[in-house]
Amino acid sequence: MDIAEADGRLLDAAESLFYEHGVQAVGMDRIRTASGVSLKRLYQRFPSKEVLVEAYLRRRDGRWRDALAAYVAARLSAAERPLAVFDWLEEWFAEPGFRGCAFINAYGELGAVSPAVAEAVRDHKAEVLRYLHGLVRDAGAAEPGPVAEQLAVLADGAITTAAITGTPAPARSAREAASAVLKAAGVAQR
Repeated sequence: MDIAEADGRLLDAAESLFYEHGVQAVGMDRIRTASGVSLKRLYQRFPSKEVLVEAYLRRRDGRWRDALAAYVAARLSAAERPLAVFDWLEEWFAEPGFRGCAFINAYGELGAVSPAVAEAVRDHKAEVLRYLHGLVRDAGAAEPGPVAEQLAVLADGAITTAAITGTPAPARSAREAASAVLKAAGVAQR
């Protein structure tokens, strides 16, 4: 098994187990077993659990944002795209195994004790905010910064509430609030 294949298996196993059970509940031996990669190779590639958690979060960040962007880009008009974020969230919330935001979950478990994990989480949230800023700007908001910040808070609130309640309904509520925010900012909607 080459290094890329081993890394992929390890990160796949880590993502699945950490997201389903939480970072603290999953030991390195369990990741080794799930991945089929030797414990020696695991520690060669990821010398500590913190390093593995950071790598898992950074990979998940790119995959999560790419999936969101692909969904939103399929909308015909720039004015529709900010609200499409909430449509995508609703679909995600309805998926089997949805357990909320991996970044918020990891921060809740390790953010106070792991600067690397906290930084990975902050980087993800900053990238999501930057993405929302671009959508809101392209949709025609005169001051996209504050609007993007409000949409980010609505999205995070919807994700957390959906995880707690076990229903996708918070995405619809957040979408309605986002629509009001966008209208107040002068963004025409269809």
